[in-house]
Amino acid sequence: MIKSLKKRFALSDQGAKDLWKGIVYSVLANISLMLPVSLLSYILSPLLNISENHSYSTQDIVIFTAIGIVILAVMFIFHYLQYTSTYIGTYEESERRRITLAEKLRTLPLSFFEERDTADLTGIIMADCANFEHAFSHTVPQFWGAVISTIIVCIALVCFNPVMGIALLWVAPVAFLIILLSRKWQQKLGFKHIQAKNDLADSIQECMENVQEIKACNYEERYLLKLDAKLDAAEKSQISSEMTSASLITSGQMFLRIGLATVIVVGNSLIMKGELDLFTYVLFLIAASRIYDPLSGAMANMAELFNVNLQIERLKEIAEYPLQTGEKKWNGNRYDVTFDHVKFSYDEEKPVLKDVSFTAEQGKVTALVGPSGGGKSTVSKLAARFYNINGGRILLGGVDISTLEPSDLLMNFSIVFQDVVLFNNSIMENIRVGRQAATDQEVIQAAKEACCDEIIKKLPDGYQTVVGENGSALSGGERQRISIARAILKNTPVILLDEATASLDVDSETQVQNALTRLIEGKTVLVIAHRMRTIEAADKIIVLKDGAIAESGTHQDLINKEGIYQNMVRMQQEANNWNLK
Repeated sequence: MIKSLKKRFALSDQGAKDLWKGIVYSVLANISLMLPVSLLSYILSPLLNISENHSYSTQDIVIFTAIGIVILAVMFIFHYLQYTSTYIGTYEESERRRITLAEKLRTLPLSFFEERDTADLTGIIMADCANFEHAFSHTVPQFWGAVISTIIVCIALVCFNPVMGIALLWVAPVAFLIILLSRKWQQKLGFKHIQAKNDLADSIQECMENVQEIKACNYEERYLLKLDAKLDAAEKSQISSEMTSASLITSGQMFLRIGLATVIVVGNSLIMKGELDLFTYVLFLIAASRIYDPLSGAMANMAELFNVNLQIERLKEIAEYPLQTGEKKWNGNRYDVTFDHVKFSYDEEKPVLKDVSFTAEQGKVTALVGPSGGGKSTVSKLAARFYNINGGRILLGGVDISTLEPSDLLMNFSIVFQDVVLFNNSIMENIRVGRQAATDQEVIQAAKEACCDEIIKKLPDGYQTVVGENGSALSGGERQRISIARAILKNTPVILLDEATASLDVDSETQVQNALTRLIEGKTVLVIAHRMRTIEAADKIIVLKDGAIAESGTHQDLINKEGIYQNMVRMQQEANNWNLK
């Protein structure tokens, strides 16, 4: 049972155990609610016997009172155990689930994030986890508890009097059938609602990220009209989903109440025929007043479970996505990066790299150049195993990186990408991301080598200045220098530079290049640049075009070939001489 619950609801071992305990205690808590009915039946039994004139003594009343107190104590204990096992256990499982999701996301290849929408992932981690928490504290244990306890009570009632038992219970399967037959319909509407919410979240995020462009193009009115339309669509989908579920649940609950009328009609008929005593009739009337409430709750919970199933499947999709795994330790001797007949594509129909082979040697600078879309940035990301390749091998010091654990592999890489990512924290902590154990003085030294120390000191709070979301308080060049300082601080044997000086002016670029020259001594350097002056001194230049190596060699070798590289140099020189007339 534990394994079944774990697989069905994507729970941890402890979460499955807590859920099972919650179901058991929910069953016991629901059955305990029938104990007062049993006591009342016992008390009324002799009083309803018309042939006898029966009365209770003071001692009997004391005994009944004591039994009533014991029943209340039992009910309290079972309900307390139900509360602790469902609510507290669910909150702990929710914590484990969020941590597990975060750990799983950390180990997933970037291809996963390319395939998934950011707003959708945020919705899964935040909203779906919150709904999961609510479902497993308020719905799942209560549903199964109500169903199992009701079945147990129903069996007892049918055994006590089959005719009255059937009169009481025949409505239950019909009422539940109404909900079950509409399952696909409810799930379809629930899926549409999730899609509408994700579409709305995408648009809101896009609006906030691009508000400057929207204003600059006088696009506010049209954009907000589109946003209003998506708001209306999300609202309509939610109303449609909830109204459908509510209508079905209400219909089923109304049908359940027909059972009370059936008990009255059948009971009166049997009493008139002399086939039923008054005590049994009253007993089933009391049972009818109690048993339909948990069934009504179970029907509402069942409808909620249909929607929860969609969210569980979305959570499972992340949990079951193939991991990037490997050995924990790298045992190579050198830090050469070798691409051996590498093939890769983001989309199967559009290959990005086609049989690419080269070696970036330790102690040398290997530069990648070529037209946009040729695969240069992809090469740097594949070297750090951000994606799994489709064919060939990538080696670090002769060791296939697919056999290395990703986090252990990345300890050997310092990376500066074209799109700089900064956190909403101080400049000091943003640089310290490169090496968490670094002292303040080491951070400051890295900033000096990246030529951003003077700029930082001019800020209101110096190194303690909070940069805002993704460095919004800084210019593009300042953000890039901090990213370079972060890489300098990490000080690893392999350095990947993707347009590392693209946002710098000529003077700053020269200074940063001098700092990088000191940094890269004796290391493996893979650099991507569009400015030819940045890579003229590279030991090897590889020209990528349409996912394949078109040319390779030193700057002078490629100039002499009069090929793609020479043409790129010539065009850039012409661009540098361009001016407004």
